[in-house]
Amino acid sequence: MTETMGSRPRQMTPGPGGTYVLCAGGTGGHMVPAHCLALELMARGHKVHLVTDERGLRFPGLFPGVPVTRVDAASTGRSGWRSLPQVALSIWKGRAAARKLFKDIRPRAVIGFGGYPALPGLLAGLSLYLPCLIHEQNAVLGRTNRHLAPRVRAIATSFPKVRRMEGSWQRRAHFIGNPVRPEVLAARDVPFAADAPRLKLLVTGGSQGAAILNSVVPAAISLLPAELRAHLDVTHQGRDQDRDAMLAAYRAAGIEPTIAAYFPDLPAEMASSHIVIARSGASTVAELAVMGRPSILVPLPIATDDHQADNAAALVAAGGAQMIRQPEFTPERLAEALTMWLTDRKGLAEAAAAAHAAGHPEAAQRLANLVIATGLIA
Repeated sequence: MTETMGSRPRQMTPGPGGTYVLCAGGTGGHMVPAHCLALELMARGHKVHLVTDERGLRFPGLFPGVPVTRVDAASTGRSGWRSLPQVALSIWKGRAAARKLFKDIRPRAVIGFGGYPALPGLLAGLSLYLPCLIHEQNAVLGRTNRHLAPRVRAIATSFPKVRRMEGSWQRRAHFIGNPVRPEVLAARDVPFAADAPRLKLLVTGGSQGAAILNSVVPAAISLLPAELRAHLDVTHQGRDQDRDAMLAAYRAAGIEPTIAAYFPDLPAEMASSHIVIARSGASTVAELAVMGRPSILVPLPIATDDHQADNAAALVAAGGAQMIRQPEFTPERLAEALTMWLTDRKGLAEAAAAAHAAGHPEAAQRLANLVIATGLIA
């Protein structure tokens, strides 16, 4: 696998004015890195057009000033083969709409970010023989990207090792990293003070499966020795329906937590934390690494191909995280993991440094370099 390096990547383009199409949708894990690439390309004087599905239009604050085309997209999902005819028709309609768009705007390259909403746009680009490439955010090559990998010119990865990557595809694979939002980059320089008189624990469950964090974490805090709880602050992003039970459990443990279903500036909350308990989606892992924050990761067990476990394992191997699989995620096990760091400030600082070293703050620049270079290939 090729690694695209450089702290200040040079701009590989003959000049401004090229148009690049980004195909992403569905979840923030796909939309955020596409948004970061859009910002980088526009900063270099290029034009960007977003092709997405209905769900991709629901993310506020992303793709400012970028023209958007919504196309049909669908997946068999839980419906299985019975929905296949309807799904095929939806993808065909999306491909036709994207083909029409591409003939009008004549993009230099088409970039897909995985997930079934990216499929119609990539299929349209391939059918028109446009330079196409894909970006994989996870440590496991996703199903849509596995379908496209044999046909695209380049495969950008977020991890040095990616499971489900066929050997023949390695020659076109480039280790790039996962682009993170400017707000995350801005928080990268917030110092990590392991010797602070009080330590902050941040709990964030993401958009799926937060219920177990909401029940296990307060119970685990109650099991900590009183001298550790006395110097601990807790900020917990949890569902509104769990708020009362969480608040009662924390208060019973002598903790007055900050609880909210939504934090308007989660990167700032993460940057001010000393330990983060979270799921291990691709964006979360990338942000933790870029900021250099130690974490206890609980992979979502229903994630496709168990990719969240692979994401977490990469940060664990770097020394910046602990992983607890959900079947083992009990108050007792979590209390043990927390105690290890709360009683060893030096070890906590070392974990922060290891996470920081594993981050790739230049990922958006590196991806833009690859995209532009691919677009220059006739």
